Amino acid sequence: MKQVVQNYKSGELAVLDVPVPGCKPGGVLVRSAYSLISTGTELMKVSEAGMSMLGKARSRPDQVAKVMQSVATNGVPATYRKVMGKLDSYTPLGYSLCGVVEQVGAGIDDVKAGDLVACAGNEHALHAELNWVPKNLYTPVPDGLAPRHAAFGTVGSIALQGVRRGEPQLGEVALVIGLGLIGQLVVQLLAASGVRVVGADPDPARCELAERLGAAACGDPASAAVETAVAELTGGLGVDQVYLAAGGGSNQPVELAAELSRDRGRVVDIGKCRLDLPWNAYYEKELDVRFSRSYGPGRYDPEYELEGRDYPIGYVRWTERRNLACFLDLAARGSVDVEPLISHVADFDDAVETYRSLKDGDLKAVAVLFRYPGQAEEAQEAAAPAVTVPAVNVQRGPARAARTPVRLAFVGAGNYATSMLLPHLARRDGVELSTVVTTTALSAANAQRKFGFDRATTDLDAVLGDKSVDAVFVVTRHSSHAELTRKALLAGKTVFVEKPLALTEDELAGVLAAVEESGNDRLQVGFNRRFAPLLREARQRFGARTGPASLRYLVNAGRLDHGSWYLRQGTEGSRFTGEGGHFIDTASWLLGADPVSVHALAPSGNEDLQVVLRYPDGSTATISYVTTGPSGFPKETLDLVADGKALRLDDFVRASVYGRKRWVSSRLPKARDKGQNAELAAFVKAVRTGGPMPVPLESLVATTAATLAVQTGLAAGAPVTLAGAR
Repeated sequence: MKQVVQNYKSGELAVLDVPVPGCKPGGVLVRSAYSLISTGTELMKVSEAGMSMLGKARSRPDQVAKVMQSVATNGVPATYRKVMGKLDSYTPLGYSLCGVVEQVGAGIDDVKAGDLVACAGNEHALHAELNWVPKNLYTPVPDGLAPRHAAFGTVGSIALQGVRRGEPQLGEVALVIGLGLIGQLVVQLLAASGVRVVGADPDPARCELAERLGAAACGDPASAAVETAVAELTGGLGVDQVYLAAGGGSNQPVELAAELSRDRGRVVDIGKCRLDLPWNAYYEKELDVRFSRSYGPGRYDPEYELEGRDYPIGYVRWTERRNLACFLDLAARGSVDVEPLISHVADFDDAVETYRSLKDGDLKAVAVLFRYPGQAEEAQEAAAPAVTVPAVNVQRGPARAARTPVRLAFVGAGNYATSMLLPHLARRDGVELSTVVTTTALSAANAQRKFGFDRATTDLDAVLGDKSVDAVFVVTRHSSHAELTRKALLAGKTVFVEKPLALTEDELAGVLAAVEESGNDRLQVGFNRRFAPLLREARQRFGARTGPASLRYLVNAGRLDHGSWYLRQGTEGSRFTGEGGHFIDTASWLLGADPVSVHALAPSGNEDLQVVLRYPDGSTATISYVTTGPSGFPKETLDLVADGKALRLDDFVRASVYGRKRWVSSRLPKARDKGQNAELAAFVKAVRTGGPMPVPLESLVATTAATLAVQTGLAAGAPVTLAGAR
């Protein structure tokens, strides 16, 4: 088998062929699927190996002390031979992985061959194709958790043990200094515990990532931003806890901890940073300094780690293994999201080059995974190889007779409804705004006053039971769309639901079950861009095509404001799940088909995505969804090339078509028209006449399934087939 090793004397990194470890009693033999590079601990070790002997000595004074003791005991020649022999040997790297049990040793009865497990330990969860792992250093992976996410188990346990040492309580405020891999996980764990978090890191990208994952505010510790945020959140009293998750030789983290802590606050050291405590500052506040020992109780105890002797739960609630299982459970339930932390996934065979790129700074990363051949591919397939595009099976009821005016009800009256939908409907002939339903009475009253609804209420059932209401608009937060749509369809209403239709495959299946049960397929999702007049004209001038097309869609989505509910990924889905359907629908409409596969990549560790869609005729569409672009750059640009022709759309302001003749639109004098008015006109007409809905239900379902496949593909690290796609 192959294993990543390093020679500490020369600094050489290599992937060696080594013997397969035996499956000893008390443990299991695990074939790796994914292993995680610790961009802090491991890179520090790799960097030290490249130093001179003097540099190595300076970086490890603890080891120098041991050498001096050996000299005193054994003499210089014997000590020299011993030290050189140890330095000039290959040592392993790695301590966090996920893999499949290949063989079970004697005395093991909690897992069997073929089970997926997460493993820990710098002697047992190595970057190697096979590892023998003792019982207390592995735990089964919960159902539904992707192998690449389970590979974070060990570093997650380190962060979790650090948070436990801080003893956070609901409503407290914490400061996390250092927003690398461990710091990002600490932020999420604290936020999940009901603690408000301020982060400190000189890297603005890491600060932005931490804010997206739950921090209230982050900033450069050298600026006033962190101090200001702490003062605002604590009323100037200081934070309850500080978590030192930084590395390096600077003493700034411990000094900042003292400065921003409250009286008798707690300071927890998780990382390996300089700890020259300023005595006066720590004494005057009587700060409680605590150390967090790696993964938890059991660490460095050979009887626990190697012999499998567990600690009684009544005396030690959280051990290494129980921390490992707890973190995996949090990840499986969505309380912790590790996907945004993954900056790069490298093939195991490219391990040496990956380490070099990290060490040289060519690859800037929060977390990097190794993907192993053979078993890794099987693990990917087992996790999520396909997303099913459900078939639409409905015995349609009789078409309703034409009726004017059309009576509409709105469920939700937030910013999008009141700015982009209701202004068009309020002035449209043949439309009556019947009822507005909101969860708060005042927002319903405001919408009634502004747009002339007949009545305002907080009672959804009263609206669904009102036979005079022809259609219901669902314009609420994303997590409620599928359930509200399902109820309205079962009530016999025509439904307009803003994107997304569903956040999960189960939610999508529930909507279609309501269609099948009721015979009511009168549904429209707010994919408005296909109705934009400028884009429709450009498509007409482009004309029919005979060969496959290549489409590129750049979406400069921009950053979200602090506190935006779009950041609540645990309940509201990812940002792309929320709005990505817009862009997939537009691409599919332009190409005249639904996609058959989706390949999603997140190259930069933030919300930036590359989504490649493949279509039945060989056409491809690439959607570049970026959040890190400049605010002054256009939000949406699109290019379509086929048959020697090209179509270009510039942010719904100008369009052009190049072929035998060139056509360029005049620049729109008014605001961008992204098609909402035309979309609503088509919807109202369908409701009034009982005619076909503006977009076939099959297309809405296919677009929704393709949008969901993006997250599935990111989790699996592989292209996703849209099973059943037309």
